[in-house]
Amino acid sequence: MIEEFHRIKRLPPYVFAEVNAMKAAARARGEDIIDFGMGNPDSPTPQHIVDKLVEAIQDPRTHRYSVSRGIPGLRKALAGYYARRFNVELDPESEVIVTLGSKEGLANLAQAITSPGDVILSPNPTYPIHTFGFIIAGGVIRHMPAGGGEANFQENFMRELDRAVKHSIPKPLAVVLNFPQNPTAHCVGLDFYAEVVDFCKFHGIYILSDIAYSEIYFGDTPPPSVLEVKGARDIAIEFTSLSKTYSMPGWRVGFAAGNKKLVAALGRVKSYVDYGAFTPIQVAATAALNGPQDCVDEVRALYKERRDVLIDGLAKIGWDVPSPEASMFAWAPLPDKYKEMGSLEFSKLLLEKAGVAVAPGVGFGEYGDGHVRFGLVENTQRIRQAIRNMKDLLTD
Repeated sequence: MIEEFHRIKRLPPYVFAEVNAMKAAARARGEDIIDFGMGNPDSPTPQHIVDKLVEAIQDPRTHRYSVSRGIPGLRKALAGYYARRFNVELDPESEVIVTLGSKEGLANLAQAITSPGDVILSPNPTYPIHTFGFIIAGGVIRHMPAGGGEANFQENFMRELDRAVKHSIPKPLAVVLNFPQNPTAHCVGLDFYAEVVDFCKFHGIYILSDIAYSEIYFGDTPPPSVLEVKGARDIAIEFTSLSKTYSMPGWRVGFAAGNKKLVAALGRVKSYVDYGAFTPIQVAATAALNGPQDCVDEVRALYKERRDVLIDGLAKIGWDVPSPEASMFAWAPLPDKYKEMGSLEFSKLLLEKAGVAVAPGVGFGEYGDGHVRFGLVENTQRIRQAIRNMKDLLTD
C-alpha cells in the first residue's frame, strides 16, 4: 500500500536494491563477496579525532541538545578551512552552516527553496540525492548529460546548460554541480566554474555545488571551489563532508558554505527538523579541521595505490578503464562483449560468476547505463583477488 503516498509514488524502486539483495543472499550462503559497490570508506578515523570525541563525551554538558546551525567553534573551523584551502574568506555566522553530512544538507535545502513545479537542472549520471532530493520536495528535474571524460566537456556542458534554460518553463531555479564527480570522477578547473557563474548570474539561477571529494585527488593540482570565483557567493552555495577526507562516514558531519540567503534558508528548515549533530562529534570535527593534516595525505596515498592496482589489473585482463584523477571511484565502461547487457545485468553477472559487487551505472541515471562504478573500498590484496575472479569472464 506504500504506493498510495504521493511523494513515494515519485520515487522509483531503488536500482541498487536487486544487487544488494543478491549480495546479501550470497553472503548468507557463506560466499566471499569482494564489495566495491558502496563508497563507504573502510579506514579507521584518525586517532586524534577519536580521542577528541572521547574527551568531549566525558563532559555531561555535551549530552544535551546541540544547535542545528552547528557549534560556533566548528563553524569558525570550517571558515578557516576555506581560507587555507581556497583563499576564500567566509563569515562563520552567516555564510557557514553545519550539516549531517552533505546528503542531508542538500535534501533539506531542496525542501527550503523548492516550490511545486520548480525546475532544477541536474547532471546525469549523478549521485541520487542531487536529483531525488528535489523530486521529494516537489520539483521537476531536467537532466543534463554529464558523462565526463571527453576533451570538450566544458563546451558541451555550457551548450547543454544554455539549451536547458532556453527550453525550460518556468525558468530553472538552480543547477547542481558536483566535481570531482560521483560517479564519473570527472574534474573541472576554475575557468569552468567562472563560466558557469557568469551564465547563472545573467539568468538568475542558483548554483548548488557538491565537493565531497575535493580532498581525494591524485595529481599536483587540487580541485577548486566555485566560491573562488569573484561574485559566486551572490548565487552559489557549496556542500562538502568530512566522511571521505577524514574517514568519518558514520559520524555524519559536513557543512554548507556560501550565499547568505541559501544558508539562512537551510538553517530555517533545519531548526524545525533537527538539533544538529551530537556535540562531541562536532568538537571532534573541529579537531579534524584544525589539527594535523598528514592523515589526509595518507588517505590520498591509500586511494591512489588502490586505484593503480585496480586500473592496472583490469587492463591486464582486457578491461580498459580510465584512471580517475580524483575521488574514490573508478567509472568503468562495460566490456565490449557485455555492452548490450546493460549495467544492472552485468553487475549481477559479476556478482554471480566472480563474487565481485559493483554499482550499476543506471543507478546514477539513464546516461550511466553503459558503465559500472568501482568504489576503492577494498584493500590491494582483495582488489587483486577480484581481478583473478573476473579474468575468466573477460578473457574466455
